[in-house]
Order: sequence, then structure tokens, then C-alpha cells
Amino acid sequence: MARSQRSSGLSLLCMLILLFTAACGEPPTALPASLPRSPSPVPSETGLPPSQTPTSTTAPTSTITPSPTPVRLVPKLDPIVVILFENKEYTVTVGNRQMPNFNRLANSYTLLSQYYAITHPSLPNYLALVSGDYFGVKTDYPSKIIDATNLPDLLESRGLTWKTYQESMPGPCGLTDTLRYNQKHNPFVFFSDIRNNPTRCDQSVVPLTQLQADIQQNAMPNYAFIMPNLCNSAHDCDVKIADDWLGKIVNQLLAYQPLEENGLIVITWDEGTGIHTCCGLTTVGGRVATILISSKVKAGYNDNTPYTHYSLLKTILYNWDLPALGHTADPQTALITAPWK
Repeated sequence: MARSQRSSGLSLLCMLILLFTAACGEPPTALPASLPRSPSPVPSETGLPPSQTPTSTTAPTSTITPSPTPVRLVPKLDPIVVILFENKEYTVTVGNRQMPNFNRLANSYTLLSQYYAITHPSLPNYLALVSGDYFGVKTDYPSKIIDATNLPDLLESRGLTWKTYQESMPGPCGLTDTLRYNQKHNPFVFFSDIRNNPTRCDQSVVPLTQLQADIQQNAMPNYAFIMPNLCNSAHDCDVKIADDWLGKIVNQLLAYQPLEENGLIVITWDEGTGIHTCCGLTTVGGRVATILISSKVKAGYNDNTPYTHYSLLKTILYNWDLPALGHTADPQTALITAPWK
């Protein structure tokens, strides 16, 4: 009986132990101080779970090759001034001791030694210089005024200004000859759209006395055509008088800072007295000396490239990116390129 009671007591104890253990006789497993946490997923900017992060694709970049800047054959010149003298062949002027100013400038700047007028007499050469043609005119006093596009038309179309300064012209837009001023040396009044427009003519066809005022007021035009009177142009008087006048006018012009720094002065002659020609011309106008004065030309340079009055106009048009006029488009008409630094 005592043994049976002891056995029952042990069974009860065993049952109590089973309540606290998974199996009788196994000690409980100790728990860790803290449980490890599964890492929380990092939110994706795309809203996708990390396992589905999209592959980044870089868009191809297009390579644009910039157009090369065109090489300029003539530097930008502004203002440009053309001074014309009368009726002297190259051999009369170059090396002439009576013309020290002319030859000093020829030796100091650039001399165009193979430069030719277009024809005879004077007026057709003047017309060619500002329009690229002389329209069959064979006289200084044509019966008709010319209706054709000219350099002033193109300049104004680009917002550029122009003037001709005519020495001894009594007033603006002089349409009457005097003892010292002749219309035949003023090509602009032979174009109908200038002659028949009083406002335009009065504004841009002015006496030479206006030049100094324009210099002082910093108001010279982009393009200027300066014509000395019949004496100072060597038409009626000795070349020494013309040379004295030239020295003074060039000094006056070079005092104008924009011209001295970035401009161009061209000194040339309307025609020679010989029968020389070049460049495919079927007419003859003689060989004349032409000087380029600029900070952008080679000093003491002699350019023996064959040029004509059309070449000078072509170079002026090129300078301002203006379209061709008349014979400036001819392949025989050379652009003046060699003298530039």
C-alpha cells in the first residue's frame, strides 16, 4: 500500500513537469535576450520592391557637329571711303616727285599695281564703281537717267548709311554744273531712284564741307564717296595741287577714330589715258594706281593681281555680305584678297 501511494505520487509529479516541458526529462530552452528583426524593405522611388528595381537605361545622346565658321577673305571694314582722282595713267603717278603724299601712302600701305579702269570717258567708270555696269553709256552727258539697282540701294536695304561728298557742289543734290563741280563726276545723280527722290538725294548727296561736321559729330556714314573738284582732282590742274589736297584730306579722315581703327580708304583714278585692259574686258580704260589705306592691310605691300573697278565694288559688297551687282558676278572679276593681314 505504501509502495502504491509512492508510485501515484511520482506519476502526479511527472504530470506536473509535463505541463512545463515539451517532454518529460528535457530542460526548457533558454530564450535570447532579444529577437533579431528581419530588415524592413527600403522603399523604392519607383514604388517597386527592391527585388524588382528596374534596370536604368541611358538615352543615347545625339552629337551635333557645329557648322564651321566660314573663313573671311576680306576683314570686316567699316567705314569705307573711296576718293577718286581724274585721268592719270599709273606711270604718271607712281614715282612722281611732284606727288610726295601719294607715293608716301603707296609705300606705307598697299599699292594695287595691276588695277584697270573699265572704259573711256569718265562717267561710265563712275557708274561701274557704284553699280557694276556702265549700261552702254559712252559719253559724260547721257540723254537718259538710269533705272537700275545700285550700291546705295543695297546698303540701305541692310540699314547701312552712305554719302557722297562732292567738293564745290553749291548745295545738296547738285544737278547743275559749275566752274568747279560737274555732274559727270557724281554718279549717284544719274540713277533715277536717287535723282528723283529729293529727300534721299538731299540727305546723301552733299557738299564736301559737310565732311568735317560729320567727323566731329561721330556721324560719318558706313560708305563714303569723296570727289574733289575739277582742280583738286587733277582734271584741270597740275598733279602737285591734287597731291597737296590729298595729303590734307587723308589726315582729316584718319583723325576719325572708327576709320583709323577699322576702316578703309581707297585712293584711285577714274581712268588712265592708255589702252590697257585686263580681266576679260572688251573695252579699255587704262591702268591706274590704286592705294588701300587701313590698319588691316599689309604695310609696304605691292599687289600685282589684275583688278578692275568691278573688283573694288565686288570687295565692298563682300564686306557687308551684299548680293552681286552687274559684272561683279563675273568669274573674271577678282575679289581683292591678297593685301589683308
